[in-house]
Amino acid sequence: MPEQVPGTASATNHPITAPATSRRIKAPEWAALLLFLLAEIVFFSFNSPYFLTWPNAVNIITALSITGILAAGGTILLIGGQFDLSVGSGTAFVALTFALAAQHLGIMPAVGVALLVGLGIGVLNGFLVTVVGVNALITTLGSLAIFRGLTLSIGGASSIRINNFDWAISRPFLDIPLSAMVFLLVAVIVGIVLARTVFGRTIYAIGANENAARLVGIRTKRTLFFGFVISGLCMTTTGLVSASQLGSTSGTTGIGLELAVVTAIILGGTSLKGGTGSMFGTVHGLLIVGVLNNGMTLMNINSTWQQVAAGVLLILAVSFDQIRQRIIRG
Repeated sequence: MPEQVPGTASATNHPITAPATSRRIKAPEWAALLLFLLAEIVFFSFNSPYFLTWPNAVNIITALSITGILAAGGTILLIGGQFDLSVGSGTAFVALTFALAAQHLGIMPAVGVALLVGLGIGVLNGFLVTVVGVNALITTLGSLAIFRGLTLSIGGASSIRINNFDWAISRPFLDIPLSAMVFLLVAVIVGIVLARTVFGRTIYAIGANENAARLVGIRTKRTLFFGFVISGLCMTTTGLVSASQLGSTSGTTGIGLELAVVTAIILGGTSLKGGTGSMFGTVHGLLIVGVLNNGMTLMNINSTWQQVAAGVLLILAVSFDQIRQRIIRG
């Protein structure tokens, strides 16, 4: 029998084994979100006979349509490490300019005006952030105040009616409103853009490390500028959807949308530091918020408590994001 060289292990007595951690099955990041969503569904199903019905499911998606469209643009920006807190006031200003233009020019020219206004908001935010160099949080907080003030000053306290523009409430398929279909279409498009295109990969690279992305030749400022323009296009869409759903607009349109959008995006797993996230996760976050609000309404819980719940969800989402970052850093 051959001698064993001192200091070496016998292959027979000490077989090489893979570390235990390599055999662990890592659950996907969205698994916890899915479990939470299922828990909500089960809870509200037992507490309301109307919750688990097709009409109510349609109501949930419809209620999420405006927040969801804005969250699509917000997801792109937050993955890139940027914010846009002007989405609520931007939506209101787009709806106002559309309503005023429709009274004097007609519906189709007014749609063009709304498109230019939404693009203008995105271009303004993008220019200030990427060219002037103002922090995105400060920039969009400022534009939030500007466009909310303009909406109230120009539109006044009364509602402005919009006639012959009710496309968003029509239900051409499975009793689903067109507004909900637009949201689903936007979510699919943004999901594909983030996962399958050069622009999407570039956004992830910028969010992970903007300096490193610049050093390898990525035009970071131009990419982020387009991200703000996309957010402006989302404001155009939500302004038109809101005007069509309500048949009017007012100075209070879109108030609180900023909180709802940021909550859904962060709850869906997009990091505040950028570089991670997906539209799939954002949709999960939207559904968690939407199901919670819908279930509380069916249980006749006061709407003020829904605001409390939204605030708690936001704090929990940010806390979870911080804990996850610490785990990743080891």
